Amino acid sequence: MQRIFISSVQKEFALERAALADYLRTDPLLRRFFEPFLFEDLPALDQQASTAYLAQVASCDIYLGLFGDSYGFEDAQGVSPTEHEFNRATYLHKARLIYVKGETDQAKHPKMQALIQHASSQVVRRRFQNSANLHPAVYASLVDYLQAHELLRFTPFDASACRDATQADLSTEKIQSFLRTARSARNFPLAEDAAPHTVLTQLRLLKNETPTHAAVLLFGKEPQRFIYNSEVKCAHFHGTQRQKPIPFYQVYKGTLFELVDQAVNFVLSKINLAVGTRALSAQAPTAYEIPPEVVSEAIVNAIAHRDYTSTASVQVMLFANRLEVWNPGGLPPGMSLQSLRQPHGSYPANPLIAEPLYLAKYIERMGTGTCDMIERCITHGLPEPTFGLTDGFVTTIWRKPGLALAHVEGEIDQVTQQVTQQVTQQVTQQVAHLLAVLVGNMSRAELMAAVGLKDRGTFSENYLEPALAAGLIERTLPGSPHSPTQKYRLTAKGQNQAQISSTSQANPFPDN
Repeated sequence: MQRIFISSVQKEFALERAALADYLRTDPLLRRFFEPFLFEDLPALDQQASTAYLAQVASCDIYLGLFGDSYGFEDAQGVSPTEHEFNRATYLHKARLIYVKGETDQAKHPKMQALIQHASSQVVRRRFQNSANLHPAVYASLVDYLQAHELLRFTPFDASACRDATQADLSTEKIQSFLRTARSARNFPLAEDAAPHTVLTQLRLLKNETPTHAAVLLFGKEPQRFIYNSEVKCAHFHGTQRQKPIPFYQVYKGTLFELVDQAVNFVLSKINLAVGTRALSAQAPTAYEIPPEVVSEAIVNAIAHRDYTSTASVQVMLFANRLEVWNPGGLPPGMSLQSLRQPHGSYPANPLIAEPLYLAKYIERMGTGTCDMIERCITHGLPEPTFGLTDGFVTTIWRKPGLALAHVEGEIDQVTQQVTQQVTQQVTQQVAHLLAVLVGNMSRAELMAAVGLKDRGTFSENYLEPALAAGLIERTLPGSPHSPTQKYRLTAKGQNQAQISSTSQANPFPDN
């Protein structure tokens, strides 16, 4: 609460001062931030009045001066209380708001004229005639004060400065890891050895050299130390309702990237995962009852688009029949729940958070996320996800535990048919090249360098995606397909194919 000292005990302003104090205490906005003080409100004290009111000026945040025609009582030095107050506020570097009554100063006491001129040389003063135009002027000045001190924001939360944080509260390692991922995933233009300050500046994550809330959430050493509600709460219920005791409950903390990975892994560790046999391959086929990409999309959306000014946290709740992902937020103006089910524009609630998430390939910027979720669920045999507004935004993904086994059996049947038709699956020259260079666990950037490509789109279309689709390679983090630490390795099927391709190249003319 900001304390305002309303100056002058002159009888000239008795009504205006009382009315102004009452206005500040009752206005719906101003009363949330300001507490006015009138000298008359002090109880009887064994203290000189001059000492008492100057002490009150020292304890205030804002000095609000009302200058009229009268100069007021003069002490032994010939200085009035009003001028003493102004001088003390100036000396202590207090915020000063000066309002002068009347359109001209000709009728004012000479010392008041001098005081007005002195004040005008330091601050911009405003004129008023009565309380009717004094109050709007004070209101405008105080709103400007709130904005300047970031107590009232007119910019997105993620773009405003995190007042208690410094650049030392950000992790250099996390920024460097992001930079490597962004360069590989989206051709981010900065060099791999770019300084953290350069990365933050490029992403507009500094405001007057102070980290923004987005910077702390994305790269902070301890983000919840500054934005405690950014944590994600995950709960697993055996039934279809919220009931205590909760069988499993976990609160995750960390950067937004870490929160996404932790929450996705939580869900994937609880839903059904079917594992087939190794009858046809050393690598047993696996399938989740809900596609991991759908789980990831729901959680990323909740974390990226939530209202971070709310004291609530993102909640991920797994029930026997559904997965619910809730966040404190809503839809952008002009959007409806129905529009989420068709192609739509992208209107991020937190644009400075959305950009790094896009660069790390956690999200897309085309407004296709919800449509992709719907399509993947239908293709997988699940009902369409539902979206709702219940004290926030909730995404509901319906479960069918038996689907996991059905997909594994379907995968086995498909492989069996392929093997029957052709013992060795033919692969393109590009995929064969990828299999030949993949040793151990390798990142996308390492693989692109190994095959001699710089264009991410070409590599993904001709090398990576075909190899994944054919089951020749796999992700080391299947539950977090967009993780910055994602790597790839050969499956048993891929190892066999790599050996076959190698033998074929070594002996291009086998005996008939």
